[in-house]
Amino acid sequence: MARPFTAKAVEAMKSDPARRQEIPDPALSGLYLVVQPSGAKSWALRYRWAGKPAKLTLGRWPLMGVADARAAATEAVDKIEHGRDPAAEKKATRAARLEAELSERDKVKTLIAQYDKRHLVTLKSARTVRRELDRHVVEVWGDRNIHDIQRRDVIDLLDGIADTGRVVTANRVRAYLNTFLGWCVERDIIPMSPATGVKPVAKEISRDRVLSDDEIRWFWRACEIEGQPWGPLGKMLLMTGQRLGEVAGISDGELSGDTWSMSAGRTKNGRAHDVPLSDSVRDLLGGMDRIGGPAGLYHTTTGRTPLSGFNRGKKRLADRMATVASDEAGEAVEIPHWTFHDLRRTAATGMARLGIPVRVTEAVLNHVSGTGGGIVAVYQRHDYADEKRRALDGWAGFVAQIVDGKAENVVRIGEAGK
Repeated sequence: MARPFTAKAVEAMKSDPARRQEIPDPALSGLYLVVQPSGAKSWALRYRWAGKPAKLTLGRWPLMGVADARAAATEAVDKIEHGRDPAAEKKATRAARLEAELSERDKVKTLIAQYDKRHLVTLKSARTVRRELDRHVVEVWGDRNIHDIQRRDVIDLLDGIADTGRVVTANRVRAYLNTFLGWCVERDIIPMSPATGVKPVAKEISRDRVLSDDEIRWFWRACEIEGQPWGPLGKMLLMTGQRLGEVAGISDGELSGDTWSMSAGRTKNGRAHDVPLSDSVRDLLGGMDRIGGPAGLYHTTTGRTPLSGFNRGKKRLADRMATVASDEAGEAVEIPHWTFHDLRRTAATGMARLGIPVRVTEAVLNHVSGTGGGIVAVYQRHDYADEKRRALDGWAGFVAQIVDGKAENVVRIGEAGK
C-alpha cells in the first residue's frame, strides 16, 4: 500500500523532462501532485461534475504544503457534495476580482493619485495642484470611471465652482484639470480629453482690493473673537504680508531669533526668503496654544500637516467682521468681498503709506518682478535686511494704531527721524 505524502517525500520527487506527471495522494482520493517537466510542482483536485470530468487547481508547492493541500481539497469536496462546483466558483471569484481591479484602476481618484506620483511630484506647484484637484475634482468625481466623464460634466463642474463666487478658482481648476486629462490621453487611458474646447468660465479681472482702516479694525477684532486656528493666521497674514501657504506652513525649524527663514522649496517663486519678525508677530506666535507634532507647526489642527480649508476659514472671519461692523454702526453693514490674498496687498499699500520705498516693499513680499526684476533681482546681493525689518516693524506699529483708532496722522518712516 502506498504511503501518504509527506513534505520530505514531495520535496524528493523528481521530474521527468519528457512528460508532465500527476501523482495521486494515497491519503485523499482525487488529490494529485502535478509535477511539470521543468520541476515545478502544484496541487490539483480531479472530480466529476454534471457527469463530466473536472479539475480544480489548488496551489503551488511549496507555498501550499501537504496539510494545506489536503484541507483545500477536503473543502472543495464538501462543496461538490452540497451541489456547488468549486472550479466554477473560483473562476467567478477571479473574474469579479479582476473586474473590481479594472474598475478601481479607471476611477478618477485612482488616476489623480497616479498623476501626482508620476507627474506632479516633479513640479514646484505639486502641492497646490493636488490640493485643488482633491478639493474640486476628487470630491465630486472621485468614484466615477474616467471613461464616463463627458464635456458637459467638465462644464457643470466649473460652473458649480464659479456659482459660489470663485471665478478665479474655477479658471485655475480648468487649467489643472485640462493638464491632468491631457496626461491621461498621453498614457492611452482615454482617447480624447473631455475638457478639449472648454473655455475659461469668465475673463479674470485683476484685483486691487485693499482693506480700509475701518475694515482692518473690524478684521482684527474678528480674528480676536474667532481665536485659533483662523484668528492668529489672519493676523500674521496682515502683519507680515507673506503668502497664505507660506504663513500656514511656518514651523519651529524656520525660526531663528527674530527672523523667519523660508527655503526655496517653501516659497512660490523658488527663492529662499528671510522675513524679519516684529515684536507683535513674535508675541502672536508665542501666545498660541500649540498642538504638538514632529513638524513643529504653528498653524495646524493635527500637529502633522499645515492648516487647510482656507475658504471655510475666510468665511468665518468675514462673517465675524460683518457682525463687529454692524454692532459698531448700530445697523447692518455690508462689507465688500475680500480674500486672504487681499491682506498681502493691504500690507503692501500700508507700507507705501508709511513712505517705504517700493524696492524695499518688494523685498518684504519676495517679489521677483517690478523694480526688482531682471538683472537686478539676479545680481543684487544686498537683501535689504535692515530695511525690511524697519518696514515690517513700522507696518506692525501702524496696524496697532489703526486697531486702536489712532491712525489719523501717518508718520512716514523716512521722516520719523527729522
